[in-house]
Amino acid sequence: MKNLLPTSIVGSLPKPSWLAPPEKLWSPWKLEGDQLIEGKEDALRISLHEQHLAGLDIISDGEQTRQHFVTTFIEHLSGVDFENRKIVKIRDRYDASVPVVVGEVARQKSVFVDDAKFLRKQTNKPIKWALPGPMTMVDTLYDDHYKSREKLAWEFAKALNEEARELQDAGVDIIQFDEPAFNVFFNEVNDWGMAVLERAIEGLKCETAIHICYGYGIQANTDWKKTLGSEWRQYEEIFPEIQKSNIDIVSLECHNSCVPFDLIELVRGKKVMVGAIDVATNTIETPEEVAATLRRALEFVNIENLYPSTNCGMAPLSRSVARGKLNALSAGAAIIRKEFGM
Repeated sequence: MKNLLPTSIVGSLPKPSWLAPPEKLWSPWKLEGDQLIEGKEDALRISLHEQHLAGLDIISDGEQTRQHFVTTFIEHLSGVDFENRKIVKIRDRYDASVPVVVGEVARQKSVFVDDAKFLRKQTNKPIKWALPGPMTMVDTLYDDHYKSREKLAWEFAKALNEEARELQDAGVDIIQFDEPAFNVFFNEVNDWGMAVLERAIEGLKCETAIHICYGYGIQANTDWKKTLGSEWRQYEEIFPEIQKSNIDIVSLECHNSCVPFDLIELVRGKKVMVGAIDVATNTIETPEEVAATLRRALEFVNIENLYPSTNCGMAPLSRSVARGKLNALSAGAAIIRKEFGM
């Protein structure tokens, strides 16, 4: 990135109420057919416009064209039954109705490439696109075919790599893999999860990122956080493997969390997307609060490698709150730039 402290969101922004019911995950579409296609494009334009108005440096799609950050990609794969669903415990903490793997999974066609091409035409700024990580995909469905989380993850990594290569060719500058499961299944991350993610980024020349947070600001996640004690040291279990990987950027949750900032030292040399916006509250941060989070991070990451961002996606928030948080993120980064004479 040309700018120091390039700002961006992690993933989602709230959808317009005419497209889908607001402030929900897995929110159903209100439109169908050609109207839905047009509505998604309009929502992309709005998302882009609001990021531009807030002064963000890296533009994302705000996940306006997908219902959910994981299952929308899975919908386009063969071998998955969305009709006869099962109830599973996601991330070992809440139950959800999920699709079932019933046969060999494979990518039949591109999923987000047309959307990425559309977004690319709307802005000259760098664009970032998020894909679900293989382990998180495995943890968001019921496997009735492979009977092995690792085997299924390798198949997902192959499909993700195919999609990522086409997104790169469509002009995407950063491809981010969302892996909240990395904060839960430490042994699997170190045994095979990181290797599987390396397969997903194989051959990519654009920058790559891994987003590992403590989840959206939904009740199940906030309740889980209350059980984690005064220090959240999950990153300590997985950062050593990430440090050795070919991933360029690591995204983590910092603001209003109990993550010890010195854990960032474990990925020294990587670029770090520091979550300086709490997505689990409607309170809008002040620019100075954002700047304070960034100052703490700068003790452990060089300023040229610091990417101010949000903790996680903002889909469950209202549009007005999300807009305020975007403005705070940019203003907080501007304070730090000024302090460094930039």
